[in-house]
Amino acid sequence: MRVRGQELGRRDLAARMGDPAAAGGVRLVTLGDGVERGIRALEFRTGSGLAFDVLVDRCMDIGAAEHGGRAFGWRSRTGFRNPGLHEHADEDGLSWLRSFSGLTVTAGLDHSLFGGEVDAVSYRYPPRPAVRHGLHGRVANIPARLTGYGERWDGDDCVLWAEGEVRQAAVFAENLRLTRRIEADLGGDEIRLTDTVHNPGFDSVPHMFLYHINLGWPLLDEGSRFLAPVRETVWRTDSVAEQGVDAWTLPAPLPGFVEQVYEHELAADTDGLTGAALVNDRLGLAVSVEWRADEFPCFFQWLNLRAGDYAVGLEPSTHHVAGDAAARDDGSMIWLGPGESRTYHTVFRVHQGADAIAGLETRLT
Repeated sequence: MRVRGQELGRRDLAARMGDPAAAGGVRLVTLGDGVERGIRALEFRTGSGLAFDVLVDRCMDIGAAEHGGRAFGWRSRTGFRNPGLHEHADEDGLSWLRSFSGLTVTAGLDHSLFGGEVDAVSYRYPPRPAVRHGLHGRVANIPARLTGYGERWDGDDCVLWAEGEVRQAAVFAENLRLTRRIEADLGGDEIRLTDTVHNPGFDSVPHMFLYHINLGWPLLDEGSRFLAPVRETVWRTDSVAEQGVDAWTLPAPLPGFVEQVYEHELAADTDGLTGAALVNDRLGLAVSVEWRADEFPCFFQWLNLRAGDYAVGLEPSTHHVAGDAAARDDGSMIWLGPGESRTYHTVFRVHQGADAIAGLETRLT
């Protein structure tokens, strides 16, 4: 493996350090101040310059993320808010925005996209005739049960890993379990995310799933470029026509900017993989996200270019923008039967230098 610019095996590393943490690793810490107080976090360092935090008590989402000291994960004004402070039903379901920060914010497990009221007859509980959902569902603000983390050696190869379970459940309502595994290679520049959503109960349960993958400054800056194999843009917010801001080459922060959202239909390669990326040519830096098109058939691009909130979101999704009620009406809602599961595979990669960026462009255009 290549660590700190040298090709070194396990014994080579052992000869050079008293503590393997000198090369990289995973460390469990607890945040101690302000709205973040009490959140457990796993600090991953791969030794290549890639460092990121897994927020155990926020669905094991990825919070801060950087490479070589340059951040690429978006950090909003909310901070990484303790989920004990979250008010799910406040502000007509928009209180999710008071906890919205980090490289990844998971949406689901039974609902994603905008809120609203849907039929709850499947739960067969007369006092609950309907369920009212907030923006992007509940799961992002549920703590995980941490089942393990550390370093796994296979010969001279070392994988940094963490795994946990998030349970979203209520009596006479949904019963869903998310098992999340995050891996990164020592000396590597990628993060591998594997999620399995399981229905351990005895009734069929609706399932929707979306990743809000948020990229910020300095990766996002004036002149940064969005890359994706877009076949067709099938939907966009009215703000696109009203503001006319380019979605492909991005401007500096704009005071008063109204979010622009697009649903793009993406092409997949011969292996069924697709993805998107943000490129900063001035820094010689890009971050890409890759997923299976059959697992996430839909994709949204979120432009939040307002001064003070500056971010771009890449959002693979199981469902189209119309959301929960429409999915039930048109038959596209996923229903997980008793004991059924669905698994999702996603890879984040950091690309450095003109040659690496050119190769990325070839794959995504």
